[in-house]
Formats: sequence, structure tokens, C-alpha cells
Amino acid sequence: MLIWEGVSEFVAVAEAQSFTAAAKRLGISTAQVSRQVSALEARLSTKLLYRTTRKVSVTETGQVYYQQCRRVLDGLEEAERSVTNLQLVPKGQLRLTAPVTFGEKVIAPLVNDFALRYPALEVDMNLTNQTLDLVAKGYDLAVRMGKLEASSMMAKRLSSRTLYVCASPDYLSSYGVPHSLSELEQHNCLQGNLDYWRFQEDGKPRNIRITGNIRCNSGWSLLDAALKGIGIVQLPDYYVQPSLDSGRLIPLLAHWQEADDGIWAIYPHNRYLSPKVRMLLDYLSDCLQPNARHQMQETGRND
Repeated sequence: MLIWEGVSEFVAVAEAQSFTAAAKRLGISTAQVSRQVSALEARLSTKLLYRTTRKVSVTETGQVYYQQCRRVLDGLEEAERSVTNLQLVPKGQLRLTAPVTFGEKVIAPLVNDFALRYPALEVDMNLTNQTLDLVAKGYDLAVRMGKLEASSMMAKRLSSRTLYVCASPDYLSSYGVPHSLSELEQHNCLQGNLDYWRFQEDGKPRNIRITGNIRCNSGWSLLDAALKGIGIVQLPDYYVQPSLDSGRLIPLLAHWQEADDGIWAIYPHNRYLSPKVRMLLDYLSDCLQPNARHQMQETGRND
């Protein structure tokens, strides 16, 4: 039907703000997307998109048209799902991203188990500590840690993580145990990407600047240094929990321990979540409760 020609292409470009990304999402060529959108604009006798060499944006008229088209397309998708069994069997490509260490230790094994259940699913997983644009890059969902920035994305809390300050018994026997935040300046504090550690005092967040003779952007490297008695470290539970349980590391300054961070799944706003995304969200939430560190310990398999 002529009335539908170019609508899906326009909606995809409006959401991705890119003809190339829209073409990838739809599985057609960029040239075909451009032709369909141009034909739609000609048919409507109006400009829906601003195009430059760097960016694609939606015109004011295009915004109005997009909102109406998005609702219609959502309704059509729901109508199809109501008369098929798609809601029962996840299939097709599922693209997600997660932080490197937590992804390797926790998320990837769970996603692999999910893929085993549903062999018609094709998983594309990108483990990176960069904050990716899910819409522009065509991702179905992302796993993110800590406090979320304001955005148009939907968010589902999957679990939580705990930050521990700890050191080896050898280090503490040689240099003493800090009993207050101010005493940290007397100790060798192993640094990650930041030059401060996070605490909570009288119910309010407090950052303490720290110094030490080792700085590294790898949590595993800092953990190794702490285990060897070089200094004190602050790391999430999925790094240090086994060593805390075995006594190789001793937790410190528990009175000032920061409240647990959230572990989140975020995904583009869509009234009707596809079965593959909805079922994976439910699966991750079930497996990661009450806490992701238990999953890590059970699998033996972090940012």
C-alpha cells in the first residue's frame, strides 16, 4: 500500500538520527532508506528531516508525524504478536552491551545460558566500559553500573554491588589498621581511574582523596597488589568477595561504607518490548537476585 511506503524507514531514521544506522536496523541498503524517505516527503509535500554531512535531525513537522507513525507501528507489531507465537520463543538478533569485567564474570555466562535455551536467537554482545548510544548503534539493551544519568531510556534494576575497602593481613600487621577516614592519608592506597574513594558519612556521600605508589585502570591488577600486601584497595564485591570469604583480605572502615550501587539494564523506550528483550530482562533479573556476587561465586566465573 502506497500510504505505508517510507513510514518504517522514516521512523528508523528519526530514532537513529542516521540513515546508515537505520538501514542496518531494517536490514536494507542506505540508498533504499534514503529513496523511501525522500519519496515519503514528496508525497506529503513537506520536509520531515534536516540532512547535513554530519547529522540528521527531525523537523518540527517531522516530530508530529513521527509520534503518530510510532504509535501506529507499535500497534501493528502488537497485532502481529497477538496472532503468532513470537511472545513464546525469542528469535532473531539480540544486541547488548555490558561493562568489561562484570560482563565477563557475570553477564556473559548468563547470556550464554539464555542462548542455550533458545537456539533461534543470535547474540551480539559488546563488552566495553564506554557509554554507547543504544539507538544510534542499534543495541537492544545495555547493562550499566551505579547512578544513571537522566535520559529517555527505560531502566530496570537487576541487582546491586557493594564497594569494599580492604587489605591483606600482612599489610595490616606491618602498617596498622585504619580506624577513621582521616587515617587513610597515612596508608598506601592503591588507585584506579580516580584519585578518591567513595564513602558515606552521616547518611551523606563523602569522597576521600587518596595517594599510593600504584595506579592502574585494571581492578584485577589492584586486587593482585592488595593480596600481595602492597596497600589498601577499594573495589566492588565481584572482585574481592572470594578473598574476603577466605580471609586473604580483611574489610576495613565498614562504618563509612557507601550504600550499594545499582546494577541496571537500560533499553530504548518502546511500549511493546520484543520477546527476546523482555525475556532476557526477566532472566537476568531472576538470576542476579538478591545479589550479583552470589552468581559469580556459584559460576566461578566484573567495572
